[in-house]
Amino acid sequence: MFRKSPFSLPAEQYGGARKRVFIGLMLASCLLLCAVIAFFLILPWSGFFSTQSWLPTLSIAVGLAVIMAILWLCALLIFHIYTGKSLPGVDSVRHITVRLFFPLMELLAKLVRIDRGRVRRSFIKVNNELVLSSGCTVEPGQLLLLLPHCVQQGLCSHRLVHNPDNCQRCGKCPVGELLNLRDKYSVRLAIATGGTIARRIVVQTRPRCIIAVACERDLTSGIQDSYPLPVFGVLNQRPHGPCVDTLVPMNALEDAVRIFLGLKQRVPQGRT
Repeated sequence: MFRKSPFSLPAEQYGGARKRVFIGLMLASCLLLCAVIAFFLILPWSGFFSTQSWLPTLSIAVGLAVIMAILWLCALLIFHIYTGKSLPGVDSVRHITVRLFFPLMELLAKLVRIDRGRVRRSFIKVNNELVLSSGCTVEPGQLLLLLPHCVQQGLCSHRLVHNPDNCQRCGKCPVGELLNLRDKYSVRLAIATGGTIARRIVVQTRPRCIIAVACERDLTSGIQDSYPLPVFGVLNQRPHGPCVDTLVPMNALEDAVRIFLGLKQRVPQGRT
């Protein structure tokens, strides 16, 4: 029996989403892709290409090789997700999954009526566990805390996007606590109004690791856009609805900061 990853995170931090959702959809996507390839293997035998006698044999050889490669890559990634153990070539497999399979997984989830938010939370959970399993640790100046502008109170008159230190730390929103956390560990902090600004900040600051706070949609797209740069996602809290006076789980955020600074080696183990 395989031993479960020691980097498994509590599902409660991700709205109850478990990585089995991601694994199941990824496996279904691989099988669907293999079925499509198998369908095209049959075409040369249907008489449509009967004038080319060599085509059926060639198509079967190539198709079977592709199917075996897809199944092997899928099995490799599932092993990596479940055990937390890294194998040669697994980073390339993660890249293919992030870029190619995840959009297909979302489409399959929609067809079988699985909530998109649940799929995204499962993806974020899996991503975070894989980032932790990589053992990435950085210097404080190489760690970026990337925050959405909605953490600032909507009625606040101070502009924080270009300079978070304009915050008066009045305590009416989480920004003051976030700045205290930044000062405590000497890490970098930035506030973005959207994906374009966030990407510009990443290009300008050139961090080696990012801890991003956002909703499921923005974290998912940010992780995809930033790959292979490791991004650890922290889901914000939205008591007033999306994009309005959101809150930050400070304990979870500080735990993540300590882990990537090498101040904490283990994370609490949760259910798969």
